Amino acid sequence: MTSFDLTIIGLGYVGMPLAKEAVAAGLRVAGLDVDPRKVAALNEGRSYIDDLTDADLDTMLGNGFIASLDPEILARSSTIVICVPTPLDDDHRPDLSAVEGATATVAAHLRPGTLVVLESTTWPGTTDEVARPILEQSGLVAGTDFHLAFSPERIDPGNPKYGLRNTPKVVGGYTLACRDRAQAFYSQFVERVVPVSGTREAEMAKLLENTYRHVNIALVNEMAIFCDELGVNLWEAIEAAATKPFGFQKFLPGPGVGGHCIPVDPSYLSYTVRKLGYPFRFVELAQEINERMPSYVVARVQRLLNRHRKAVNGSKVLLLGVTYKPDIADERETPAIPVAEALRELGADIAFCDPHVKGWSVDGVPVPREEDLAAAVEEADVTVLLQQHSAFDLELVERRGRLVLDTRGVLATSERVERL
Repeated sequence: MTSFDLTIIGLGYVGMPLAKEAVAAGLRVAGLDVDPRKVAALNEGRSYIDDLTDADLDTMLGNGFIASLDPEILARSSTIVICVPTPLDDDHRPDLSAVEGATATVAAHLRPGTLVVLESTTWPGTTDEVARPILEQSGLVAGTDFHLAFSPERIDPGNPKYGLRNTPKVVGGYTLACRDRAQAFYSQFVERVVPVSGTREAEMAKLLENTYRHVNIALVNEMAIFCDELGVNLWEAIEAAATKPFGFQKFLPGPGVGGHCIPVDPSYLSYTVRKLGYPFRFVELAQEINERMPSYVVARVQRLLNRHRKAVNGSKVLLLGVTYKPDIADERETPAIPVAEALRELGADIAFCDPHVKGWSVDGVPVPREEDLAAAVEEADVTVLLQQHSAFDLELVERRGRLVLDTRGVLATSERVERL
């Protein structure tokens, strides 16, 4: 039977780029997932990941990659990497059910000498306090019979400059030997591996990265609200501040934060701090500010329509770009959803235009898709630019839109075009 250098559990936006680079480095790679549709698509050469083309997948399959539903392949793998989702539950608490399930599956097939790495973002202590005890139910001991490590994923979907290979990889092991084994593994296909002293430090590094972004995005989002009332062009002020060659990094306001990382990861850190008996006030304030931005966008739409003697109720509102990032199809945690929900509740007739999304529903109700950008902009009472896909003709939007709210600061302002 075929043995594998690597089996990846979770074949999504994190797992598949990892598989691609490992295969390119000559490793024998398998993927394990519980979704039969994903497994079938991959084995048939059909990619559902923005950063993986069908041609990429064909090359991987030609070099021995397989996707499977059968956990028995874990027993034939020298390294197992867990890349499953770690969402929040309805109370904003970490939901580790996928991690626990995947780890239990690994434990049932664990063999001596195997390296097990968790890449799923989580709170500091998860690898040691959650994953290790489950794995040791196999009768094998971490650090003695098998190696255990944590290495946070740093995938940025759609980033044309930085991918898995040229983004430094942080690695922390349960023991120093575990760390060294994980470092040697990733060094086969990542240009720079950054070792840290333990799994908790590696887990915290990822949360720190995204909390930093979360807090600074909240800062400019709140400034956007009061700068509008003060009559200050915040976009111009940000560009001016960004000319300083030190001590400043540019962050831009927007309709809210999306993706898996920024809206979710800081809550893992807040959860950890709250277990100590006090709140992480920076994170919780940032969460409050960023989560209210969709409501602020809707309030600005109301104001824009009101200035032109129109009500939201009955107005046709066109949403341009409903993904969480430009030029990708990823809709995870997109702020377009709460914007659409609020507009629909106010009686607006909403439609969307997005070249990367063929069908879109809000609260289970399909939203009409506009194919012709020019016609859609001309017919809408107000157009809301939520995501600046490069496929959009922004000059056309400026010229033909009846009223336009630009939440990304990319359109020239006029009597009909406002920036957030």
